[in-house]
Amino acid sequence: MRIASPAIVGGVLGAGALLTAFPFLWMIFGSVKPRSESVEYPPRLLPQAPTLENFTQLFGQLDFGRYLVNTIAVVLISMAGVVFMAMAGYGFAKFRFRGRGFLFFLVLATMMIPVQVTMIPTYLLLNGLKLTNTLVGIAIPGLVSGFGVFLLRQFMSAVPTEMVEAARIDGAGEARIFWSVVLPLARPILAVQIVLTFIGAWNSFLWPLIIAGDDRLYTLSVAVSLLNRQIATSPSLQMAGSTLMVVPVLIVFVVFQRHIVRGFTLSGLK
Repeated sequence: MRIASPAIVGGVLGAGALLTAFPFLWMIFGSVKPRSESVEYPPRLLPQAPTLENFTQLFGQLDFGRYLVNTIAVVLISMAGVVFMAMAGYGFAKFRFRGRGFLFFLVLATMMIPVQVTMIPTYLLLNGLKLTNTLVGIAIPGLVSGFGVFLLRQFMSAVPTEMVEAARIDGAGEARIFWSVVLPLARPILAVQIVLTFIGAWNSFLWPLIIAGDDRLYTLSVAVSLLNRQIATSPSLQMAGSTLMVVPVLIVFVVFQRHIVRGFTLSGLK
């Protein structure tokens, strides 16, 4: 069977990539169009008179600067959960204790429960702790995930036990071993979990909408969804808000792409 030439394969892949990226390009170009161009028919991909007026309106009139700061704060709080998940993964991977298998089963079982099922009890719990209508209350439910613990445990199971035992013989405590031996080796999978945590916190919509009664605590995802209520319909303004949401995620993914592939590959070794 004759194999297609590299030029044909490259052309097909390039056409597929362009087709896949077309909605993203439409969003980017639409975000710098004046409103008059965004509603004209037939529509054009490229703007005739590019402008940053839409972004100026988002930050100047619609208070998107506050929403951006709120979202960054939620992301930073959520990042603390990566350390907690790493600790749990290390404990399940390298410690032998009674009930370890059952506890790990419970961690995996949490992955089968839809988030919507736990929203009411979570809200009542946070309300009792006076954490509703706070950024901490928005971030806490996503602080630790069963999938994150599972992913880190799978990777840390492949870390040589002999290396850990050698550190113990040398007199290192468990905290020193975790921070100085295990975490440096787990950098690829930590990069994966950081990216997943960032995407989850950045795109979180339903929970911030429920728990934040004050619109000053809204995140970007909630603010973008409310654009139609704040101002007359403007496709270019909506495209600008969507660009503000999507581009940071894309940048983070591109920067950590190599670590993501490597981390997922290594986590399946054992």
